[in-house]
Parts: sequence; structure tokens; C-alpha cells
Amino acid sequence: MFEYFYHQRIKKSVAVFGTIFNDIYVVRKNSSGNVLSQVKVPLAYAPREKYLERIRTNPDLRNDSTVALKLPRMSFEITSFQYDTTRKLPKLNNFNRDLPTDIDKRYKIYQPVPYLISFQLNVYAKNQDDALQIVEQILPYFNPQYSVTIKPVEEDPTIKEDVPITIQSVSFSDDFEGSLENRRTIIYTLDFIMTTNFYGPLHKSNIIRKATTDVHQLVNQSENDPLFQRHTTTINPENARPTDNFGFTTVIDEDFAEYGPDARYVEDGYIVIENGESYIETDGE
Repeated sequence: MFEYFYHQRIKKSVAVFGTIFNDIYVVRKNSSGNVLSQVKVPLAYAPREKYLERIRTNPDLRNDSTVALKLPRMSFEITSFQYDTTRKLPKLNNFNRDLPTDIDKRYKIYQPVPYLISFQLNVYAKNQDDALQIVEQILPYFNPQYSVTIKPVEEDPTIKEDVPITIQSVSFSDDFEGSLENRRTIIYTLDFIMTTNFYGPLHKSNIIRKATTDVHQLVNQSENDPLFQRHTTTINPENARPTDNFGFTTVIDEDFAEYGPDARYVEDGYIVIENGESYIETDGE
């Protein structure tokens, strides 16, 4: 039932989602409005609890000499997969395409399976201004969705698919407990849904470039009846693709014992049998 294939669909979804948020900066200014520093916010694929635990391991900034996790930073993760019934189409729908890597083959692929992938993006900061700068660089692009174009099938880079990413909610928490010397962590959580499709295996087949049709004399109405003609049709040029302009060349051979194996049909001619002898007559000659 199953056969090996791998289109890297989930891997590409994670890469696409992370790429959207990998160029966010935090700028710090003095009281005069002059820029003191500009920091690119690090981004990693990791669960939220992992970062919180790492931050909480060094909560006392006054007495603990161990270097704490640098803030601000961001992390994201997949939280769930859900089948999307609203985009379901007949599963036997399919389309045929040329295989770019082989001119002698075509492939058929069936209707992909629609899914919704839920992502969670977490923003960690030690003060509100840093957190707000990050959040405000994200929200304007999702109204409520942001679409990217990907190539879902590795074997055929000509297939492109638009993938909408929709923001679902934004929540805020201030993880601050203990004395004033303990580290404060401000967390903004943004939930997204990515609309995606999972494709099955490619069913490859050879392109038909030659067709042969045998015509038999009806004697016993079986496959053993004597061969009368053989029609051989080939495309011209022979290396043409289905999307190219091409024609056909047809050769009609006759396999009569009287003529030998190399006898050929002559257009507008016919067989004449006189006195037990057979010959081809054309144009009344």
C-alpha cells in the first residue's frame, strides 16, 4: 500500500515560518533620541518552557556570576496539526505534468491532503519597550494573513503554491516574581495557523513516442489470423516534449509472404492477383 517518498513539506513549513521573523531589530536610544545600539533579535525553534527554565536558572542578577540568557530573543514551535475539511476536494483528482529532469517521462500526482499547522511564536524581553518594538514590527504584516509562495514538490520545481499564514491571537504575560533584584521576563505569545497541503508520491510513466497498430485478415477472428498491415506512427521530431510543436510520421507496412518481409504499402495503390501471382499496381500501371 505504502511506498517511500519525501517532499520535506513539514520541514519547509518550519523554514518558511522562521524566515519571516529572522530579520527583526531592537533599537535603544538615549533621552535625546540618539541611537545607542541596534540589536538583531535571535530566533530559534524551541519550546517556550525550555527558554523559561533557562532564564529561571539564574534569577538573581546581583549574586549569581553565571551569564544569564541574553534578552530580547524569540522562539517558535509547532503546537498542532489539524485536517482542514473546508478545503477538501475529491481524492481521485489528479494532474499530469512533464518531468523536468527526464524528457521521456511524465508523472501523475493525486489531489493533496489539506492540513492546518498551528505555530506559536514567543517574544522574550526584560523591558516593555524592547518587547513592544518586536511586536509592532510583526503585527502590521498580518491583516489578518500573510502569504508566501513555496515549491511543494521537490522533484518538480515548476510547481508553486501560495501558503497563507493567519494570526489567531496575541497574549501577554509578565513573568516577574520575587525581589527587585531578580530577573524580570516579559513574554508576548503570538499564535498562527499555516494553511498547507501534503502531497503523495509521484507516479511516473514513460511518454508514448511510438504507436504500432496491426491489421489482420478476418479468417477465424482470432489473434492467429494472418497479418494484413502494420501501421507505425512516431512523433516528429522524436525528442519533442508534449508542450512543443510536433507532428506525426506514419509508415504502413504489409507482411505478405509473396512480397517478402520488406514489402511496403504504397499510398493510393492496391494488391492485384492474376494467374496466381500478386503484384502492386499504382495509378493504373
